[in-house]
Amino acid sequence: MKKTEIRTIESRVAGDSYYEIRHRSGLKILVYPKEGFRSTYAVFGTRYGSIDQTFLRSDETEPQTVPAGIAHYLEHKLFESEEGDAFARFAKTGASANAYTSFDSTCYLFSCTDQLKENLEILLDFVQSPYFTEQTVQKEQGIIGQEIRMYEDDPQWRVLFNLLGAMYRYHPVKEDIAGSVESIARITPEMLYRCYHTFYNLHNMVLAVAGRVDVDTVLEVCDRCCRENGEVSVRRIFREEPAGVQSHYVEQSLPVALPLFELGFKEDMKPSAQSDMKTEAAMEVLLELLTSDASPLFRRLLDEGLINESSFSGERFEGSGFASVLFSGESTDPRRTAAEILEEVEKLRRDGIAPEDFQRAKKAVYGRNISGLNSAEGIANGLVAMALSGRELFAYMDELSALTPEDVTQCLQRCMNKNQEVLSVIWPMGPSQA
Repeated sequence: MKKTEIRTIESRVAGDSYYEIRHRSGLKILVYPKEGFRSTYAVFGTRYGSIDQTFLRSDETEPQTVPAGIAHYLEHKLFESEEGDAFARFAKTGASANAYTSFDSTCYLFSCTDQLKENLEILLDFVQSPYFTEQTVQKEQGIIGQEIRMYEDDPQWRVLFNLLGAMYRYHPVKEDIAGSVESIARITPEMLYRCYHTFYNLHNMVLAVAGRVDVDTVLEVCDRCCRENGEVSVRRIFREEPAGVQSHYVEQSLPVALPLFELGFKEDMKPSAQSDMKTEAAMEVLLELLTSDASPLFRRLLDEGLINESSFSGERFEGSGFASVLFSGESTDPRRTAAEILEEVEKLRRDGIAPEDFQRAKKAVYGRNISGLNSAEGIANGLVAMALSGRELFAYMDELSALTPEDVTQCLQRCMNKNQEVLSVIWPMGPSQA
């Protein structure tokens, strides 16, 4: 039997530390105690999301393709067991529980002010206890089918997925996380067990607990509840994505008060490749330069009445085999707003980044990351997200601290190229469409 290994990870600049544990079961455990906190937040995540539709297990020779939406389907079904519903179990302890599926991960979580052991036992138990039958799978198809149809009319959802459909030709990131009504109709209990035993292997998972917690309590529960299983690695398989975008513009009409827009720059990525931490840190600073309320672009768009103060934002959107930079919000004139953003990007390319602007943006981003360490929820979610993408929280902060203007300029030149952009717009419906 393997031994449990514990090491302490410290940050001199943040003045904080946490424990990284490689449990004997194969599970990576991250425990971040915060003195003075009254609540605890725990996240149990697996590196398995909606894009993982074709995969090859290390103990097999042939890849398998499964229907779109199966990761999200699994998330729903794991809360059910022969003994009852996991939400009901958490309700008895007073904990607040939830779960979510993204493009490349699935996470189960709870927050509590007491009974940490009991809540951690519930979390580890139901996630490790799959129970699927023909009857329960068919019942869930109707429930998730309704959810899919609801999102088909959600303006915020549609503006993003319309953009992704115009940006990507083959990568499954363009498909709805929940799949389609047709794809989920093909899901069987056998497929669910197959994907569960492939991706819910503890060697592919991370548990993070932050706030009012001590490492001995977490280890005691994990020693009792983590079920050892043989290590199985998984290779995700994606079709080669051609350079360029399918269309530079896509639109749809839905019942909205103001037009919504999403402007994205597609980055060329090799299948299964991911960005490094320096690129992520540089992009966070670059987006601060472009979209914060102190940026010239933001002030100009606001003064001209093109955007409102609350909705305009930018983000880096990336995962296995895909990456893009997105600007979004409400706008009275989405085409003109997009043109202004493109012009500002070109201006930065041409004139470079002023040293004082760089320092302001870097300090703002770094301060925001440091202040995030005052939230148990932010810490736990950040630890899991970093770990599932092969990164480490304090190492990311070190990258931020060491960034230079040249790093940000190189990121701009590499990640936001002309003719790689897509504008997606949701227009208000006319009287005849309402």
